[in-house]
Amino acid sequence: MEMHHIRYFLAVCETLNFTRAAEKCNVTQPALSRAIQQLEDEIGGLLLRRERGLTHITDLGALLRPRLAQILESAEGAKHDAKRFLTLEQASVTLGIMCTVGPTRFTGLLADFQTRHPGIELKLIEGMPGALCEQLGAGELDVAIMSDPDGFPERFNSYTLYRERFVLAFPFGHRFAAMSEIPVAAIHGENYLRRLNCEYRDNLLSLCQVQHVGLHLAYASEREDWIQNMVAGGLGICFIPEYSAVLPGIKTRPVVEPDVWREILLVTVSGRRFSPAVAAFVQAVKSYKWAPPASGARLSAA
Repeated sequence: MEMHHIRYFLAVCETLNFTRAAEKCNVTQPALSRAIQQLEDEIGGLLLRRERGLTHITDLGALLRPRLAQILESAEGAKHDAKRFLTLEQASVTLGIMCTVGPTRFTGLLADFQTRHPGIELKLIEGMPGALCEQLGAGELDVAIMSDPDGFPERFNSYTLYRERFVLAFPFGHRFAAMSEIPVAAIHGENYLRRLNCEYRDNLLSLCQVQHVGLHLAYASEREDWIQNMVAGGLGICFIPEYSAVLPGIKTRPVVEPDVWREILLVTVSGRRFSPAVAAFVQAVKSYKWAPPASGARLSAA
């Protein structure tokens, strides 16, 4: 059953005249008549009857007319949706983003992308690198923005967007406020608040051990807001990425001796073809002017 067969049949039902139906469909009358005959052969019964120049819809034709009209409408709707998707008038991108990535770094990117592509809906899914990799591999995410000290499996491609240092967060009035930079050795003996969702949490503690820095692990939480509120309340200090959104009552200083930083990467599945919307987003991310590279030593796997 061809779509143009259905369209011709419905045109005859509307006009009750083969000549006018052929004109409406912009085909010759013999071509329209052949198409109707082919449709009747496919269905196995007469749909239309011509008597002395008059055209009638048979009972079978009347029975099938609404169903065939629905088929044609659905097909036209699918073509319309596909056109809007391919021309970026109505499309979506599902972006996985590591929960420790500060949103302030992406406000400009998202605003610029929305201005350029108002028809693309961007869905953000937060998570840890391991979970994001699973979702990306399963096709639940189109792309992901994340970091991992151990790198990513070979099936993924990664593109470095920017580097950011780790800084030390502490409350107002702390002794660190008098310093412009904080050597790792200077945090010896401090109460430490552990951010469990930080992909570098083990590496940061290993760095302290290598530097013979002893810390008192006071609290641990997966909630960034809880950790920061405890810092502001004077319950301890913590490492955070420098572009994190920081709550009132917290001050930060760069960590030095050594400086430590991480890479934020755009991660995609190798060989997976992008939809037009995803391709537009990837291009926007890669061409965006991110922060200048951070200096210092990148944390390696513990």
